[in-house]
Amino acid sequence: MRLSVLSERSGISTATIKYYLREGLLPPGRPVNATTAEYDEGHLRRLRLVRALIQVGGVPVATAREVLRYVDDDSLDHRARLGGAMWALPQDAGPAGPDEEDPAAASARAEVDRLLELLGWECARGSAAVSPAHRSLVAAVAALRRLEYPWDAERMAPYAELMREVARRDLDFMETYGSVAERMEVAVAAAVLFPPALLALHRLAQQEETARRYGTG
Repeated sequence: MRLSVLSERSGISTATIKYYLREGLLPPGRPVNATTAEYDEGHLRRLRLVRALIQVGGVPVATAREVLRYVDDDSLDHRARLGGAMWALPQDAGPAGPDEEDPAAASARAEVDRLLELLGWECARGSAAVSPAHRSLVAAVAALRRLEYPWDAERMAPYAELMREVARRDLDFMETYGSVAERMEVAVAAAVLFPPALLALHRLAQQEETARRYGTG
């Protein structure tokens, strides 16, 4: 398809598509002549992913480029590509993570480590020192403990088991797609788009449970 058709089908302006091309977020099309290129369904899929990252998820262009570098790196195995892309996405705790001098952070880290041991999550334990997700969890637990909420490994474990089931379903959904490239793109898009949906479902479930326990009046 020509650029105008790609724009029409994706709902993204030609100027924005050209910007994504310049920034390396979208691979070049197949040259037809000196001024024209053709694009295919792979470009359309990639545009949807870029839109999910930048326009919906608010991911900076430089970060999106890093995420896509892992998505496209077929020299890596499946796990390394997916893991690298996930780690490159922004994390809630920010680059600094929890304050290392804060006693609440130290106790939170101990509880998170105890949780992972309790669950038998060996991969998560092995990568804890460099894992953005581990850092984010420690920061969140530290904030709860600072407010004197008794958030310990035993209290977190049932939530973690629910999240493991969510992760299974995430990967089941990803594996409905045929090619590795499609699976990587779907996994990254889901990492950006699913959390807001899960948060909304969580709040709706709380609403329903509150009504069940205390009445709807």
